Amino acid sequence: MPFPYSDLREFIDTLEAKGLLVKVDALVDSELEITAITDRVVKSGGPALLFRNVNNFDMPVAINLFGTEERMKLALGVDDYSAVSSRIEGLIQPEVPGSWIGKVKKLPQLMKLAGFVPKEVRRGASQELAVRDNFSLDDFPVLKCWPGDAGRYITMGVTICRSPSTHQRNAGIYRLQVFNEREAGMHIHPFHDGAGILREYAKRGDKMPVAVAIGVDPAVTYAASAPLPAGIDEFIFAGFLRNAPVELVKCQTVDIEVPATAEMVLEGYVDPNRMRVEGPFGDHTGFYSPAGEFPIFEITCITHRRDPVYHTMAVGKPPMEDTWLGWATER
Repeated sequence: MPFPYSDLREFIDTLEAKGLLVKVDALVDSELEITAITDRVVKSGGPALLFRNVNNFDMPVAINLFGTEERMKLALGVDDYSAVSSRIEGLIQPEVPGSWIGKVKKLPQLMKLAGFVPKEVRRGASQELAVRDNFSLDDFPVLKCWPGDAGRYITMGVTICRSPSTHQRNAGIYRLQVFNEREAGMHIHPFHDGAGILREYAKRGDKMPVAVAIGVDPAVTYAASAPLPAGIDEFIFAGFLRNAPVELVKCQTVDIEVPATAEMVLEGYVDPNRMRVEGPFGDHTGFYSPAGEFPIFEITCITHRRDPVYHTMAVGKPPMEDTWLGWATER
């Protein structure tokens, strides 16, 4: 098993080699149809899917990659979740002792953790093409999943921002409703770490620089989805999971670093003073979450690979793919 995976593609290739992925060449539509197919596949315990013939788009759609316990364990490179939980326990139990000799004994573990700090590189596949003018979100096969949804939603983007005061980085998965070619609604709840950082920028009267990475190494996706305690860098945790640091590259138009091997990256700003109604959205509860006002993500640049794969997830009445991400966290 080629773990850690260098990128999302290596994970997809691994799933295919193990007979856990089906490539679909039949013509499908990104509005409702892909979700209708995926919903049946997920609930029957079926395979990961790579739709290679999406109507009006020259870009494949990868979905349901984490939709079984077997694939979720494969994403984390383990045969049992206890392999991860026991490593975490080894770091936090007991807590770092107060005595000098106790700290010395703990040093080897802390030094090992330091080896998981992200590594910044000068170039990455995620920036093979960079478009600052004449770009459009309409060029990507963003799904509309359910009839009552307010529009098309990006559901598997890792949103990255940084505190202006502490410079602490945060990465989370927040849904984005596509409003037009260059704007999307960012669904950040007040209790999310990203919302706390946005409030810091609001107090300063500034916009918040943001980057959204789509199609990343599965360890990064999982780390961004996990409810980590505040102050823990998700990229360090991803490095811990994959036993190797995550490579990051600086964005073109904002002061944010993103996974160097991402399929695509949306760069821009969130203006805390610009709000718009977002939703309703067919949510993981099995009901539509109601419409509400959320901040607008203003996109300044899109970078991507020469032949990007659009990675997404259908959210809806459980069990769905996100069930298995949650199950891993519970374990």
